[in-house]
Amino acid sequence: MTVWNTPLTPLAFLRRSAEVFPARTAIVYGERRHTYEEFAAEVTRVAHALRGSGIQRGDRVAYMLPNVPEMLVAHFAVPLAGAVLVAINTRLSAEEVRYILDHSGAKLLIVDAALYPTVAPVARGLKTVEEVITVIDPAVPGDATGSGVTYEDLLARGRNTPLPWEVEDETSCISINYTSGTTGRPKGVQYSHRGAYLNSFGEVVHSGHTFDSVYLWTLPMFHCNGWCTPWAVTAVGGTHVCLREVRGDVIWRLIAEHGVTHLNGAPTVVTMILRSPAAAPLERPITITTAGAPPSPTTIAHAERMGFRIVHVYGLTETYGPYSVNQYQPDWDDLDVEDRARKQARQGVGMLCAEWMRVVDSEMNDVPADGTTMGEVVMRGNNVMLGYYDDTAATEKAFEGGWFHSGDLGVLHPDGYVELRDRAKDVVVSGGENISTIEVEQALASHPAVLEVAVVGVPDEEWGERPKAFVVLVDGEEATAPELIEHVRSKIARYKAPREVEFVEKLPKTSTGKVQKFELREREWAGQQSRVRG
Repeated sequence: MTVWNTPLTPLAFLRRSAEVFPARTAIVYGERRHTYEEFAAEVTRVAHALRGSGIQRGDRVAYMLPNVPEMLVAHFAVPLAGAVLVAINTRLSAEEVRYILDHSGAKLLIVDAALYPTVAPVARGLKTVEEVITVIDPAVPGDATGSGVTYEDLLARGRNTPLPWEVEDETSCISINYTSGTTGRPKGVQYSHRGAYLNSFGEVVHSGHTFDSVYLWTLPMFHCNGWCTPWAVTAVGGTHVCLREVRGDVIWRLIAEHGVTHLNGAPTVVTMILRSPAAAPLERPITITTAGAPPSPTTIAHAERMGFRIVHVYGLTETYGPYSVNQYQPDWDDLDVEDRARKQARQGVGMLCAEWMRVVDSEMNDVPADGTTMGEVVMRGNNVMLGYYDDTAATEKAFEGGWFHSGDLGVLHPDGYVELRDRAKDVVVSGGENISTIEVEQALASHPAVLEVAVVGVPDEEWGERPKAFVVLVDGEEATAPELIEHVRSKIARYKAPREVEFVEKLPKTSTGKVQKFELREREWAGQQSRVRG
C-alpha cells in the first residue's frame, strides 16, 4: 500500500488560518491592523519580492528588526521563498553583526532604519550580502535614510500570485539562530521545518493557546525565532500584538487596550512587568510563559497573587527554545503558595513534542532520581537542532553519545521532574564542595527588598573560590549585606551563603534578559590564576 505523507512545515499554519479565519485580526501594531487574509497576501508578496531580488532555494536572508509586523511576516515569507531566515539580535555590535552575516553567507540584509547605524560601518565590507534594505517605521522619529533601498522598493519587486505553502523536504533548514557567543564566536543553530512545526504544537498545548489568544510580543522574535511562537499563534488563528520596545507602562496599556491573554519572557521581564508602577491586579488571568533563567519561587508566587498564570519552560537555542515544561499537577492546589511556587520553579519534564529529558553522569548513565545527585541535562529528538551551521567539529562534540549536551547541571526528583542546579561553568567549587549559584540566588530573592540578584564564584585564598552576590534592591527598599547574608543562612546550608554582597544599580544582561555572569566573574578574577568560565 502506498502512503502519501505531506512534509511538515509551519507554512501550512498560515495557509490554514487565512482560509479558515480570513477576516480575523492577525496583527496589531499601533494603528495598523492586518487580517489573516491580508497577512497571507503580504507574505506571498514578500516571498515573490525576495525571489525577484535573486534569492534562490537554500539562500540565507538576514533580518535585523524589532518586534514589528515585517519581522513576523519574515518568518513565513523567507521560507515560502525557499530560503533560510537568519534573525539577528538587534543589540549586537557592528563587528558581531558582520561576523554573523559573513558566517551565514547571507545574500540579503533587511534592517530597521533605527538600527542601520550599527550596520553602516561594515556594510561595504560584507562578503556575501548583495543588498541592504531599510525598513522605515513611522513610529520612530529621526533620520530614516538608511541604506537608500527601502522596504517599499523591495515590495515593488513582488506580486500576489499564489505560491505553494509546502516544502519538498521537511528536514531542510528553515532558519539559523546564532548563540550569544559568550565563550567564543557565536554558533549558527539550524532549525528544520519539521522541528519548527512540532515545537509550535508544544507551545500551543503547554501555553494554552486557542482561537481567542491575544499574544503580546514581549519576547524578541530574533531569539530562537521567538520560541516558535510566530508559527504557534498563527496556527490557532490568534492575534499577534507587536511591540517595538519592552517597557512596563506600555505593556500594561496594551494589556488593557487589546485584552492580552498571553506573553512570553525571561524572569527579568516578568519582574519588570510585576514591578511596573502601572501594575495592578488582573481582572482576568494572563498566561506568562517564562524561561531563559530559572524563575525564583518568590517571583512565581508574586505573579500568582496578581492573577498571572505562570508556565515555566526550559530549553536552549539548540532546542528551538523550550524543550521541557513544568507540568502542573492538580494535587499542588493543596499546597500553600510558597510550597507550590517551589514545585513550579523546577524545569520539569519534556514537552509533548519532545523526548524524555535525562540527567546523566560523565559516563552517560542516568543519575538516581533522588533530587540530590547532580548530572548534566541531555536531550534529543525532533526539537533539537539539525546541527551548527558550517561547524562539524562543534556539532559532533555537542552530540557526543548520541544526545545533545546542554552544559546545564541538574538533579532528577522522584516524581521525574528535573531541577537545574547550575550551568557547569557557573558552579562554585569551594573547598571541594559544589555550591549551586541558583540555590543561593533563590534564597536571596526571597527577601522582600531584593529585586534581582546574581551570584558568581570569586577568589578565596583558603577555599579556592567562594560565592559572592550582586544585588539590585527594590526602589525605596533598604537592606544591609549582613542582613541579606543572614537571610540566606536561614534558608539554606550556612556554608553556601555568600560572605560578601555588593549592591549594584543593574546587572549586565543580554538582550533577552539573561544575566551575563561571565562579566562579573572576569572583573572579580582579573589578574588571578583562575578558571574564569565564560
